[in-house]
Amino acid sequence: MDANSALPPPATPVTAVTVEYTPLSVNHTLVGSLVAPHQIQIFNLEAGQIIDMPYREGDWVDKGVELVKLDAEVIRAELNKAIVKQRQAEVDLLRMKQLQARNATSENEVAQARTALELARTELDLRRVLLARTTIKAPFSGLISERWNNPGDQLAARTSILTLIDPSVLNVELYVSELQLPELQVNQAVNIHIDALGDQNFSGKIQRISPVIDPQTRKARVEVSLDSIPPGARPGQLARITFFTPKYSGLSIPFASLHHDQQGPFVYRIDDQKTARRVSVVTGLLLGDKVEIPKGLDAGDHVVLTGMLNTQDEQAVRIVPQ
Repeated sequence: MDANSALPPPATPVTAVTVEYTPLSVNHTLVGSLVAPHQIQIFNLEAGQIIDMPYREGDWVDKGVELVKLDAEVIRAELNKAIVKQRQAEVDLLRMKQLQARNATSENEVAQARTALELARTELDLRRVLLARTTIKAPFSGLISERWNNPGDQLAARTSILTLIDPSVLNVELYVSELQLPELQVNQAVNIHIDALGDQNFSGKIQRISPVIDPQTRKARVEVSLDSIPPGARPGQLARITFFTPKYSGLSIPFASLHHDQQGPFVYRIDDQKTARRVSVVTGLLLGDKVEIPKGLDAGDHVVLTGMLNTQDEQAVRIVPQ
C-alpha cells in the first residue's frame, strides 16, 4: 500500500472575513403628491339662481369677500311677509291682554296669541337667515382652485360651486406599505424632492399616519409636512419622499461570502480546527456589498470569503491573505 494514500487531503486555501457589528440603516424613497390640506367646498344651502360670481380659477380672494350672490327676490318677499305677520301678532297679543284686563277674554286665548307671536318671530328669524345665505363669502383668504358654475345657472340646494384653498400650507400625501409602516413615526424627519422644482431637496417631517390599512392595497395613508413652502410648489405636483430608518448595530458579512441552494442561504464558518462547516443563516438588509445576518452567526466568527466553489462541508481549509 502506498504510504501517501493514507495521508489526509491537503487543506483548501481560502480567504476569510470576521463577522462583526456594523452600523446599519436603510432609506426608502416613495412617491406622493402635494396637496393643500386647508381647502373648502363652497356650496349653496338653498336652491336659487346665480346672479354674480366674479372670481375664477387662480384668483386670490381675501377673507370676507363675496364669492357668490344668488337671486334673493323671493326670499326677500317672504321676509317682508314675515315682518308683517310678526307685527300683526304683536297687535293681537296686546289686544288680548287688554281684553283680559277687563275679563273679556280667557287665559287660553291670551296664551294662543302669545304662541302666535313666538311663531311669527321664529319665521322672521328663519327668513333673515335664508336671505343672508344668498350671499356666500370667503371663510378665509386663499386661491380659487376650481369653479363649477357660472352666473345664470340655476342651482339645486347644496350644489358645489367653488373650491377655495390656502396655498400657504402644503403637505405631501402618499401611501405606504404595511411592511414599511413599523419603520415610520410621527415627527420623523424626511427629505422631499419635488420633480417640477429641479434638483433641490427640501426638509419635512411626518405629520400623520393613518391608523387604517386599505385591505385591497395593504397600504396606509401618510401625510408629510414641508418645513417651508418652496416657490413654485403647487397642489398636485409629484413629490418623492425619502425616509431614513434609525441606525442600529447589526451583524454583517460581505455578500460574496453568502451562498444559496434549495435549502436557503448559508455560509461556510471556519471552526477552531480550521474546518469549514456549512451554517444556514437568515439574511436581512442588503447594503451595498454587505448583507445583514440577523440569525445564524455570532460576532467574531470567521467565514469563508473566497474559495467557496471548491469548499465543502467539514473540509479542512487553510486561511491565506486576501
